[in-house]
Amino acid sequence: MPSEKPEPVAQPPPAGESWESPSAAAPLAKPGKAAYRRNLPHLQAEGKTIFLTFCTANHVVLPESVRTQVLHHCLHDHGSKIHVHGAVVMPDHVHMVFTPLWDAQGYPYTLAEITNGIKGASAHSVNRLLERKGSVWQDESFDRVLRSDEAVRAKVEYICANPVRKGLCRNADEYPWLWREWIEGVAQPPPAGESWESPTVG
Repeated sequence: MPSEKPEPVAQPPPAGESWESPSAAAPLAKPGKAAYRRNLPHLQAEGKTIFLTFCTANHVVLPESVRTQVLHHCLHDHGSKIHVHGAVVMPDHVHMVFTPLWDAQGYPYTLAEITNGIKGASAHSVNRLLERKGSVWQDESFDRVLRSDEAVRAKVEYICANPVRKGLCRNADEYPWLWREWIEGVAQPPPAGESWESPTVG
């Protein structure tokens, strides 16, 4: 069990709940290794921030109609299994910067559990929404632990500038399928199927 745990930046609780009464307890972490290998090596250092990229199978372009749902899956475990610093869903790949958290017994959630959860759940949603079957994501993902001299916010700003570099928008604020903890993270995520620019009007 780890002796020290870094303090993640807490998100505001949902309306009507206090900081001491989370809506649901996170599941216990699955046993895993600090490193594993498929075709590429995958490393995890306890309490360290990870930069993750995964691509669509055969680089198929995700329709705009499903990208919001993919972003929601990237954020689903924010505050329970991971602390997400930033995420961007591109037409044929996804970038995330996050720090794995610990379960109630003090064990860290593994990179394999986190990655497989995001890719598996989002693939199921994409296939359902597009009324299709088959692989959505490549089996492999690229990930690396950020070095101690790398600033997390700078890395998030770099990945969120990707749509600008690709000519998809003029600036990151115009791109609907990205999330930054210091901007979009200040508010609660919108309901599934809705973009950050079109919140439900009450």
